[in-house]
Amino acid sequence: MEDFIVAHRTELVYSLITLAVVFTLKLVSSKAIRRVGKIGDFNKVRTSLIIKYLSAALTITTIVIFTLIWGVDFRALGVLFSSIFAIIGVALFAQWSILSNITAGVIIFFSYPFKIGNTIRIMDKEIGDSVTLDDNIFVIEDIRAFHLHLRKRNGEILTYPNSLVLQKGVALVSTYNDQLKDQFEQLQEEKKEVPVESV
Repeated sequence: MEDFIVAHRTELVYSLITLAVVFTLKLVSSKAIRRVGKIGDFNKVRTSLIIKYLSAALTITTIVIFTLIWGVDFRALGVLFSSIFAIIGVALFAQWSILSNITAGVIIFFSYPFKIGNTIRIMDKEIGDSVTLDDNIFVIEDIRAFHLHLRKRNGEILTYPNSLVLQKGVALVSTYNDQLKDQFEQLQEEKKEVPVESV
């Protein structure tokens, strides 16, 4: 054991430094993401999801750094990685929309100006029932890793992909408040009060 430590002292020191730096980065960035989530009043599930993405990225980076420190044979490693990346590349190409939605979910977390409960208008003519803009007004029910849950005025819930949110124009109609809640309750009551025509 002592011979191994003496022979690989430099690699061990670099490995310990790498672990310390990665641990510090993970701790600092997790706190920063939680602070951004608190300031932006984001859902805790969303915040935890972004922290998991960050942890996975740091783990992959640490493995790459360790292979460089310990001098792994790059020819054998190149064959291994090229095989792995070929399989992953085919899988990701087949699931490109899923990958783009995850990436969009991360971008939305840090830069999206809307929150759960806000009323938004999406400038996408494919999701409305008619040509009027009022059909494209939704309340944000939830923001997930892959999609948003949007509630229409008639009560239907629509799932809308995160990647499309970044591509389409989105306007903030109003923020969540009691007045909005009252409007939705009034709409529901009006639907119930509509008399059914007797035959």
